[in-house]
Amino acid sequence: MPRSEELRIRAGDATLAATLLLPDEPPPDDRRGRYPNALLLPSWLPRDRDGSYDRVGHRDWFAQQAVVPGLLARLAEAFAARGIASLRADPRGCGGSDGAWEEVTLFAKIDDARDLLAAMRGRRDLDLRRTGIVGHGEGAGIALAVAIGDPAVSALTLIGASARSWRDTLRRAAASRGRRGTEHDHPIVAAIDRWSEDLIERAERQEPSFRLRMRGGGSVTLALAAFEQAIHTPPLALATMLHRSVALVHGSRDEWSDPDESALLAASLANAGETPQLHVIPRAGHELSEASKGQIGEIADDLAARLQPRDLPPVLVAIEEMG
Repeated sequence: MPRSEELRIRAGDATLAATLLLPDEPPPDDRRGRYPNALLLPSWLPRDRDGSYDRVGHRDWFAQQAVVPGLLARLAEAFAARGIASLRADPRGCGGSDGAWEEVTLFAKIDDARDLLAAMRGRRDLDLRRTGIVGHGEGAGIALAVAIGDPAVSALTLIGASARSWRDTLRRAAASRGRRGTEHDHPIVAAIDRWSEDLIERAERQEPSFRLRMRGGGSVTLALAAFEQAIHTPPLALATMLHRSVALVHGSRDEWSDPDESALLAASLANAGETPQLHVIPRAGHELSEASKGQIGEIADDLAARLQPRDLPPVLVAIEEMG
């Protein structure tokens, strides 16, 4: 069985609760006893480290449905079975982490991801030269932003990614969910869809906050800096600056980000001279809960094959030699 370690990781002014999952088998002999590894980043809305909606810190926002294993937990188990360690953390304001989700900016989330990577690099049992990032939904854009400035990241897997700005993605997703009523049993999702145009307009005017009213009473005040930053930081622009191995995975029935968003990202990467891989999983939604164990294993196999050793900058060479 994989070995799980519960960690508390300092990220800026917050402490994040995290899980490091290590394979049970010994690390490869060719890497001085170090495991290849991956950082797993969740999608938008309050999530726990497993990638599921945060029903602990935000139980009133999410309907009490049957709880299924989150995508990131499924991927972590698949990676461990293939000799890859993984780190996943509760985002700020979720689960056991500090902060308030409603106030966290996109740029703070990017900085937190960098701090999580730094924590991984402080481990003597993890291979600094073979590190990947898996980003789901919003986490895909964060993965791109982190990898652009980090030459030691070997490969990325982007799941349910958006290409266009948050303005376009939200409008399209809200319209799709409105037609089908998808996920409107979650009060926060229904409220965001109902007030999406107000959110966009106020964020573009750089207003500081917006009071989001939910049906049935209750409200939440959202800081709009995160929305304004997401509007002006489209993943498509980030992809043009990335020169790394990338695989894109998308559910064919994703109603948070249409599959053609990943196709657009793949085309942009190809035009920049890269060779991205695009995999569409039939009948799967944004959470890939419909994906079989075999399909999750294929995602893990793909990343494992692309975690090739990278040349490290001098500071990371020094850290590696200290280990």
